[in-house]
Amino acid sequence: MRQLSGLLLLVLCLTGCQQAYYATMEKFGVEKREILVDRVKDARDAQVEGQQQFKDALDELSQLLKFHGGDLQQKYEALDAEYRQSVKAAERVSSRINKVESVADALFNEWRDELEQYQSASLKAQSKQKLVSTEKQFSQLLKKMRSAEKKMQPVLKIMHDNVLFLKHNLNAKAIGSIQTDFAGLQQDVSSLISEMNKAIADSNKFIAQMQSDS
Repeated sequence: MRQLSGLLLLVLCLTGCQQAYYATMEKFGVEKREILVDRVKDARDAQVEGQQQFKDALDELSQLLKFHGGDLQQKYEALDAEYRQSVKAAERVSSRINKVESVADALFNEWRDELEQYQSASLKAQSKQKLVSTEKQFSQLLKKMRSAEKKMQPVLKIMHDNVLFLKHNLNAKAIGSIQTDFAGLQQDVSSLISEMNKAIADSNKFIAQMQSDS
């Protein structure tokens, strides 16, 4: 019960902080739609960077699997560093998607509330129609972002297993053991990049649409 109360308090605090932030930004002439566009750009950029990071980690593992002779410890440390950077990249993507969803919820709730302020039925209908179409487009975008986000975790789990196994078994036999998983990992990374490309393309469309409407 205490945990639930604490969680509720945290949610209320975060919600209050977000509302205060939006109110402050509006005082400086920055509306929620502008914040949403900026956050979609940030999420898109994080996915572009994430794509490259996952490619780099996969490439590092590939080099290690082909490595013969020399300092295996050095190659392991390079792989471990790439894995850790991949974890950070995934966290950054998730964080930015959460921020996109947060401001979108605030924008659409405000938009719905403001519909009731119209005296003109015609203008109200036009605004409502625009709200519905914008929400639909955003919903599709968010779905693709979340789909790409979900594909990061299986990749990270396999990377983590490989790095952890090599940590305590840094020899040719161990490298052979993880080689069997490499083809599957390649497919997972390829699928992840494909999903990210879809989200990135939709992000660009959404940004262009929002900017053309402003």
